[in-house]
Amino acid sequence: MKKPGGGGGAAVDKKRSRRSYGESSTETPPKQAAKKDVFQIFAEKVRDHKKLESRWAVLQETRVEYFRGKDFVSFLRNHPELKDILESDRNSEIEDIANILLRKNLIVRCDRVVKTLRPGKKKLSTWPAHLEIFPEQVFSDNDAFFAWTFVNRRPLWQTLLSFFWPVLTLAICLFPVYPHSCKLFILYFCAGLLLLILTLLILRGLVFGTLWILIGKRVWFFPNILAEEATLKELFQFWPKKDEDERPKWTARLFYAIVAVLVFLLLRHHAPDEAARARYQKRVSNIIDDVLEWSPSLALSGMMEKQTVFNATDPDSNVTDSSKSTTEEMAQPEVVKEETIRGEHEVEESIENAEDTDHQQSLLH
Repeated sequence: MKKPGGGGGAAVDKKRSRRSYGESSTETPPKQAAKKDVFQIFAEKVRDHKKLESRWAVLQETRVEYFRGKDFVSFLRNHPELKDILESDRNSEIEDIANILLRKNLIVRCDRVVKTLRPGKKKLSTWPAHLEIFPEQVFSDNDAFFAWTFVNRRPLWQTLLSFFWPVLTLAICLFPVYPHSCKLFILYFCAGLLLLILTLLILRGLVFGTLWILIGKRVWFFPNILAEEATLKELFQFWPKKDEDERPKWTARLFYAIVAVLVFLLLRHHAPDEAARARYQKRVSNIIDDVLEWSPSLALSGMMEKQTVFNATDPDSNVTDSSKSTTEEMAQPEVVKEETIRGEHEVEESIENAEDTDHQQSLLH
């Protein structure tokens, strides 16, 4: 037997489901709502780029990273591909892009605090150390400074590295208590790595000097190996950059060639002989052996042996023996002084006796 009103309830449920579906279909998907602003992505890319020159300064008691307006203009002119991130605004002018960044509070225009010349200076500082907020937040490339307002995200490897450094420091401090095999492995690994770095730098310098003297070309293999700021890929770049500088004069090349030959002859003349090298190698090997063979057990055993030797005798006998030894040590200088004085008196008496005998013999004659 059917319950009254059952079919109407089903119809109402269908209407509600259709209504809820229609409402949900008109809502914005969560992925589109959570979509990041393209200007935020653009600002992060520009800030992380190495070609945009920037400095750090103090702005209202806060350290900020800032750049100059003229550098921002020249940077976007040299790297127009970054404007593709802006999608529909990729064709906008540089000033319009900068003004949008200002309106979105991604950057803020600043001005130098010190606006007068200091004594002895001919112009204001190019990169001031103290800044203040400029009243008009409009972009300009005429002596204008702009500071980033957002916190730069750190990559995952930097976060992991920040946790790794304390562990590495603790491991270095615990090196003396490592087993002998671990000490040998660390020693040979560090020595090999240092030898590899020195060999690479020496060969790099020799190739550069030889090619510069012979053909006048500046060729640096691994050109970024000594760079202060470079990515891992740029650091191990092998092929040299194109030499666009002016070719050196032949007189300068001849002068440095003569200097190189003289330095080589001087080093060869003052090179140590086999005996000196053997002595130095023995001294270094002894130092390394002392470091490798040290262990806490040996140190504690040596301290315990000294303590047992000290406690083997009675305290009273120790005191008497120590007092005797000190009195003997005090008495030894006095005995030496008396013997020297007595010897001097004997020498003087013998001299006087010899003079008296000579005088008597002269009187008799």
